[in-house]
Amino acid sequence: MVDIFERIKQNPGPLGQFADYGEGYFIFPKLEGPIGPRMKFQGREVVFWSANDYLGLCNHPEVKEADAKAAAEYGMFYPMGARAMSGETEQHLQLERELADFVGKESAYLLNFGYQGMVSTIDALVSRHDVIVYDSDSHACIVDGVRLHMGKSFMYRHNDMESFEKNIKRATKVAEENGGGILVVTEGVFGMTGQQGKLKEICEFKSKYDFRLLVDDAHGFGTLGKTGAGAGEEQGCQDQIDVYFSTFAKSMAGFGAFIAGNKEIIRYLKFNLRSQIFAKSLTMPMVIGGLKRLELLRTRPEIKAKLWENVNKLQNGLKERGFNLGNTNTCVTPVMMQGTPVEATLLVKDLRENFGIFTSVVVYPVIPKGMILLRLIPTASHTDAEINETLDAFDAIHDKLVNGHYKTAAEKLLEEQNLSFKPL
Repeated sequence: MVDIFERIKQNPGPLGQFADYGEGYFIFPKLEGPIGPRMKFQGREVVFWSANDYLGLCNHPEVKEADAKAAAEYGMFYPMGARAMSGETEQHLQLERELADFVGKESAYLLNFGYQGMVSTIDALVSRHDVIVYDSDSHACIVDGVRLHMGKSFMYRHNDMESFEKNIKRATKVAEENGGGILVVTEGVFGMTGQQGKLKEICEFKSKYDFRLLVDDAHGFGTLGKTGAGAGEEQGCQDQIDVYFSTFAKSMAGFGAFIAGNKEIIRYLKFNLRSQIFAKSLTMPMVIGGLKRLELLRTRPEIKAKLWENVNKLQNGLKERGFNLGNTNTCVTPVMMQGTPVEATLLVKDLRENFGIFTSVVVYPVIPKGMILLRLIPTASHTDAEINETLDAFDAIHDKLVNGHYKTAAEKLLEEQNLSFKPL
């Protein structure tokens, strides 16, 4: 017999092993001041590249006014309970209608949170007879949704259509044997690497194989496509996405999420999503504030244009300085390198304390083992001065990185502090 708590103490997990060293600085850092391109960290002003506020709406005066008025009128409790019991309002229905129209679908349904919404959507769509096929780089919410599935699932190599077809064939055989169907799940934009999912290529397989497609477009909604309707619009296949999902935690600068698709399917999900049936309705300030945010997405194309102006300046500048951004073709700006997590923390500490640049550092298990990733999220609010300041800082650390400065410093740190992290 093993004591559960003793096991936990002995094995705190791949991120937990860094708690003593990194908590409060690298993991769970505390930023202060209004959200924006410049914030306070550890008493210093830093250029902030870790907000997902792509369109800069979190401090937009019209958004703040709408949020404040809704909070003053309704408070944070209204509506009273779950929508199925006492939480339905005309404002919820209006936002759903406008969201469906914006992304070119018949119907939409609001969700309280993105993560649990995706998990619950997958759970509701499939039975134990069905088969799930999903991308290997899928976000944790997709992975956890697949874990709930009581039937078969197959994972294909990231954006690899040869691997995709191989696994669709396997899934087809199993589904035919079990009398089930196939659900394909992928992302519109992969949030760590910045690559768009190959939605158009996947949709082309629909003429050959029988499956339904669920797309998590958290990072594409509001940033991609002519109108901002996302990766499907960008790739010209929005009409072939069977269930479209996005969160409000990115371009909408809030919380909550939505799903959109065929009216009958969305109605089915409305009556079967356990995370919504048994949870309190999305609060009125976010619903009314969401209407204002969506209005700005529709009527102010110059905001998205400014975002992309900043994206191009930042990404082109980093490439010119020799940094590897992988194959990003979105706003997500990953700076990728090889090395240990300790080296990554020292590089990030140098950027924050000596150059006033705050970026997020990402290591396993969020990304594959052996990879270090610094992720920058440009927004429409960043200025040319802040971009240039950041490029100068990255230029300054480039020689240190290439010449092994951080590697040597990491070895010294491990020896001096008697740290012994398990290899990742």
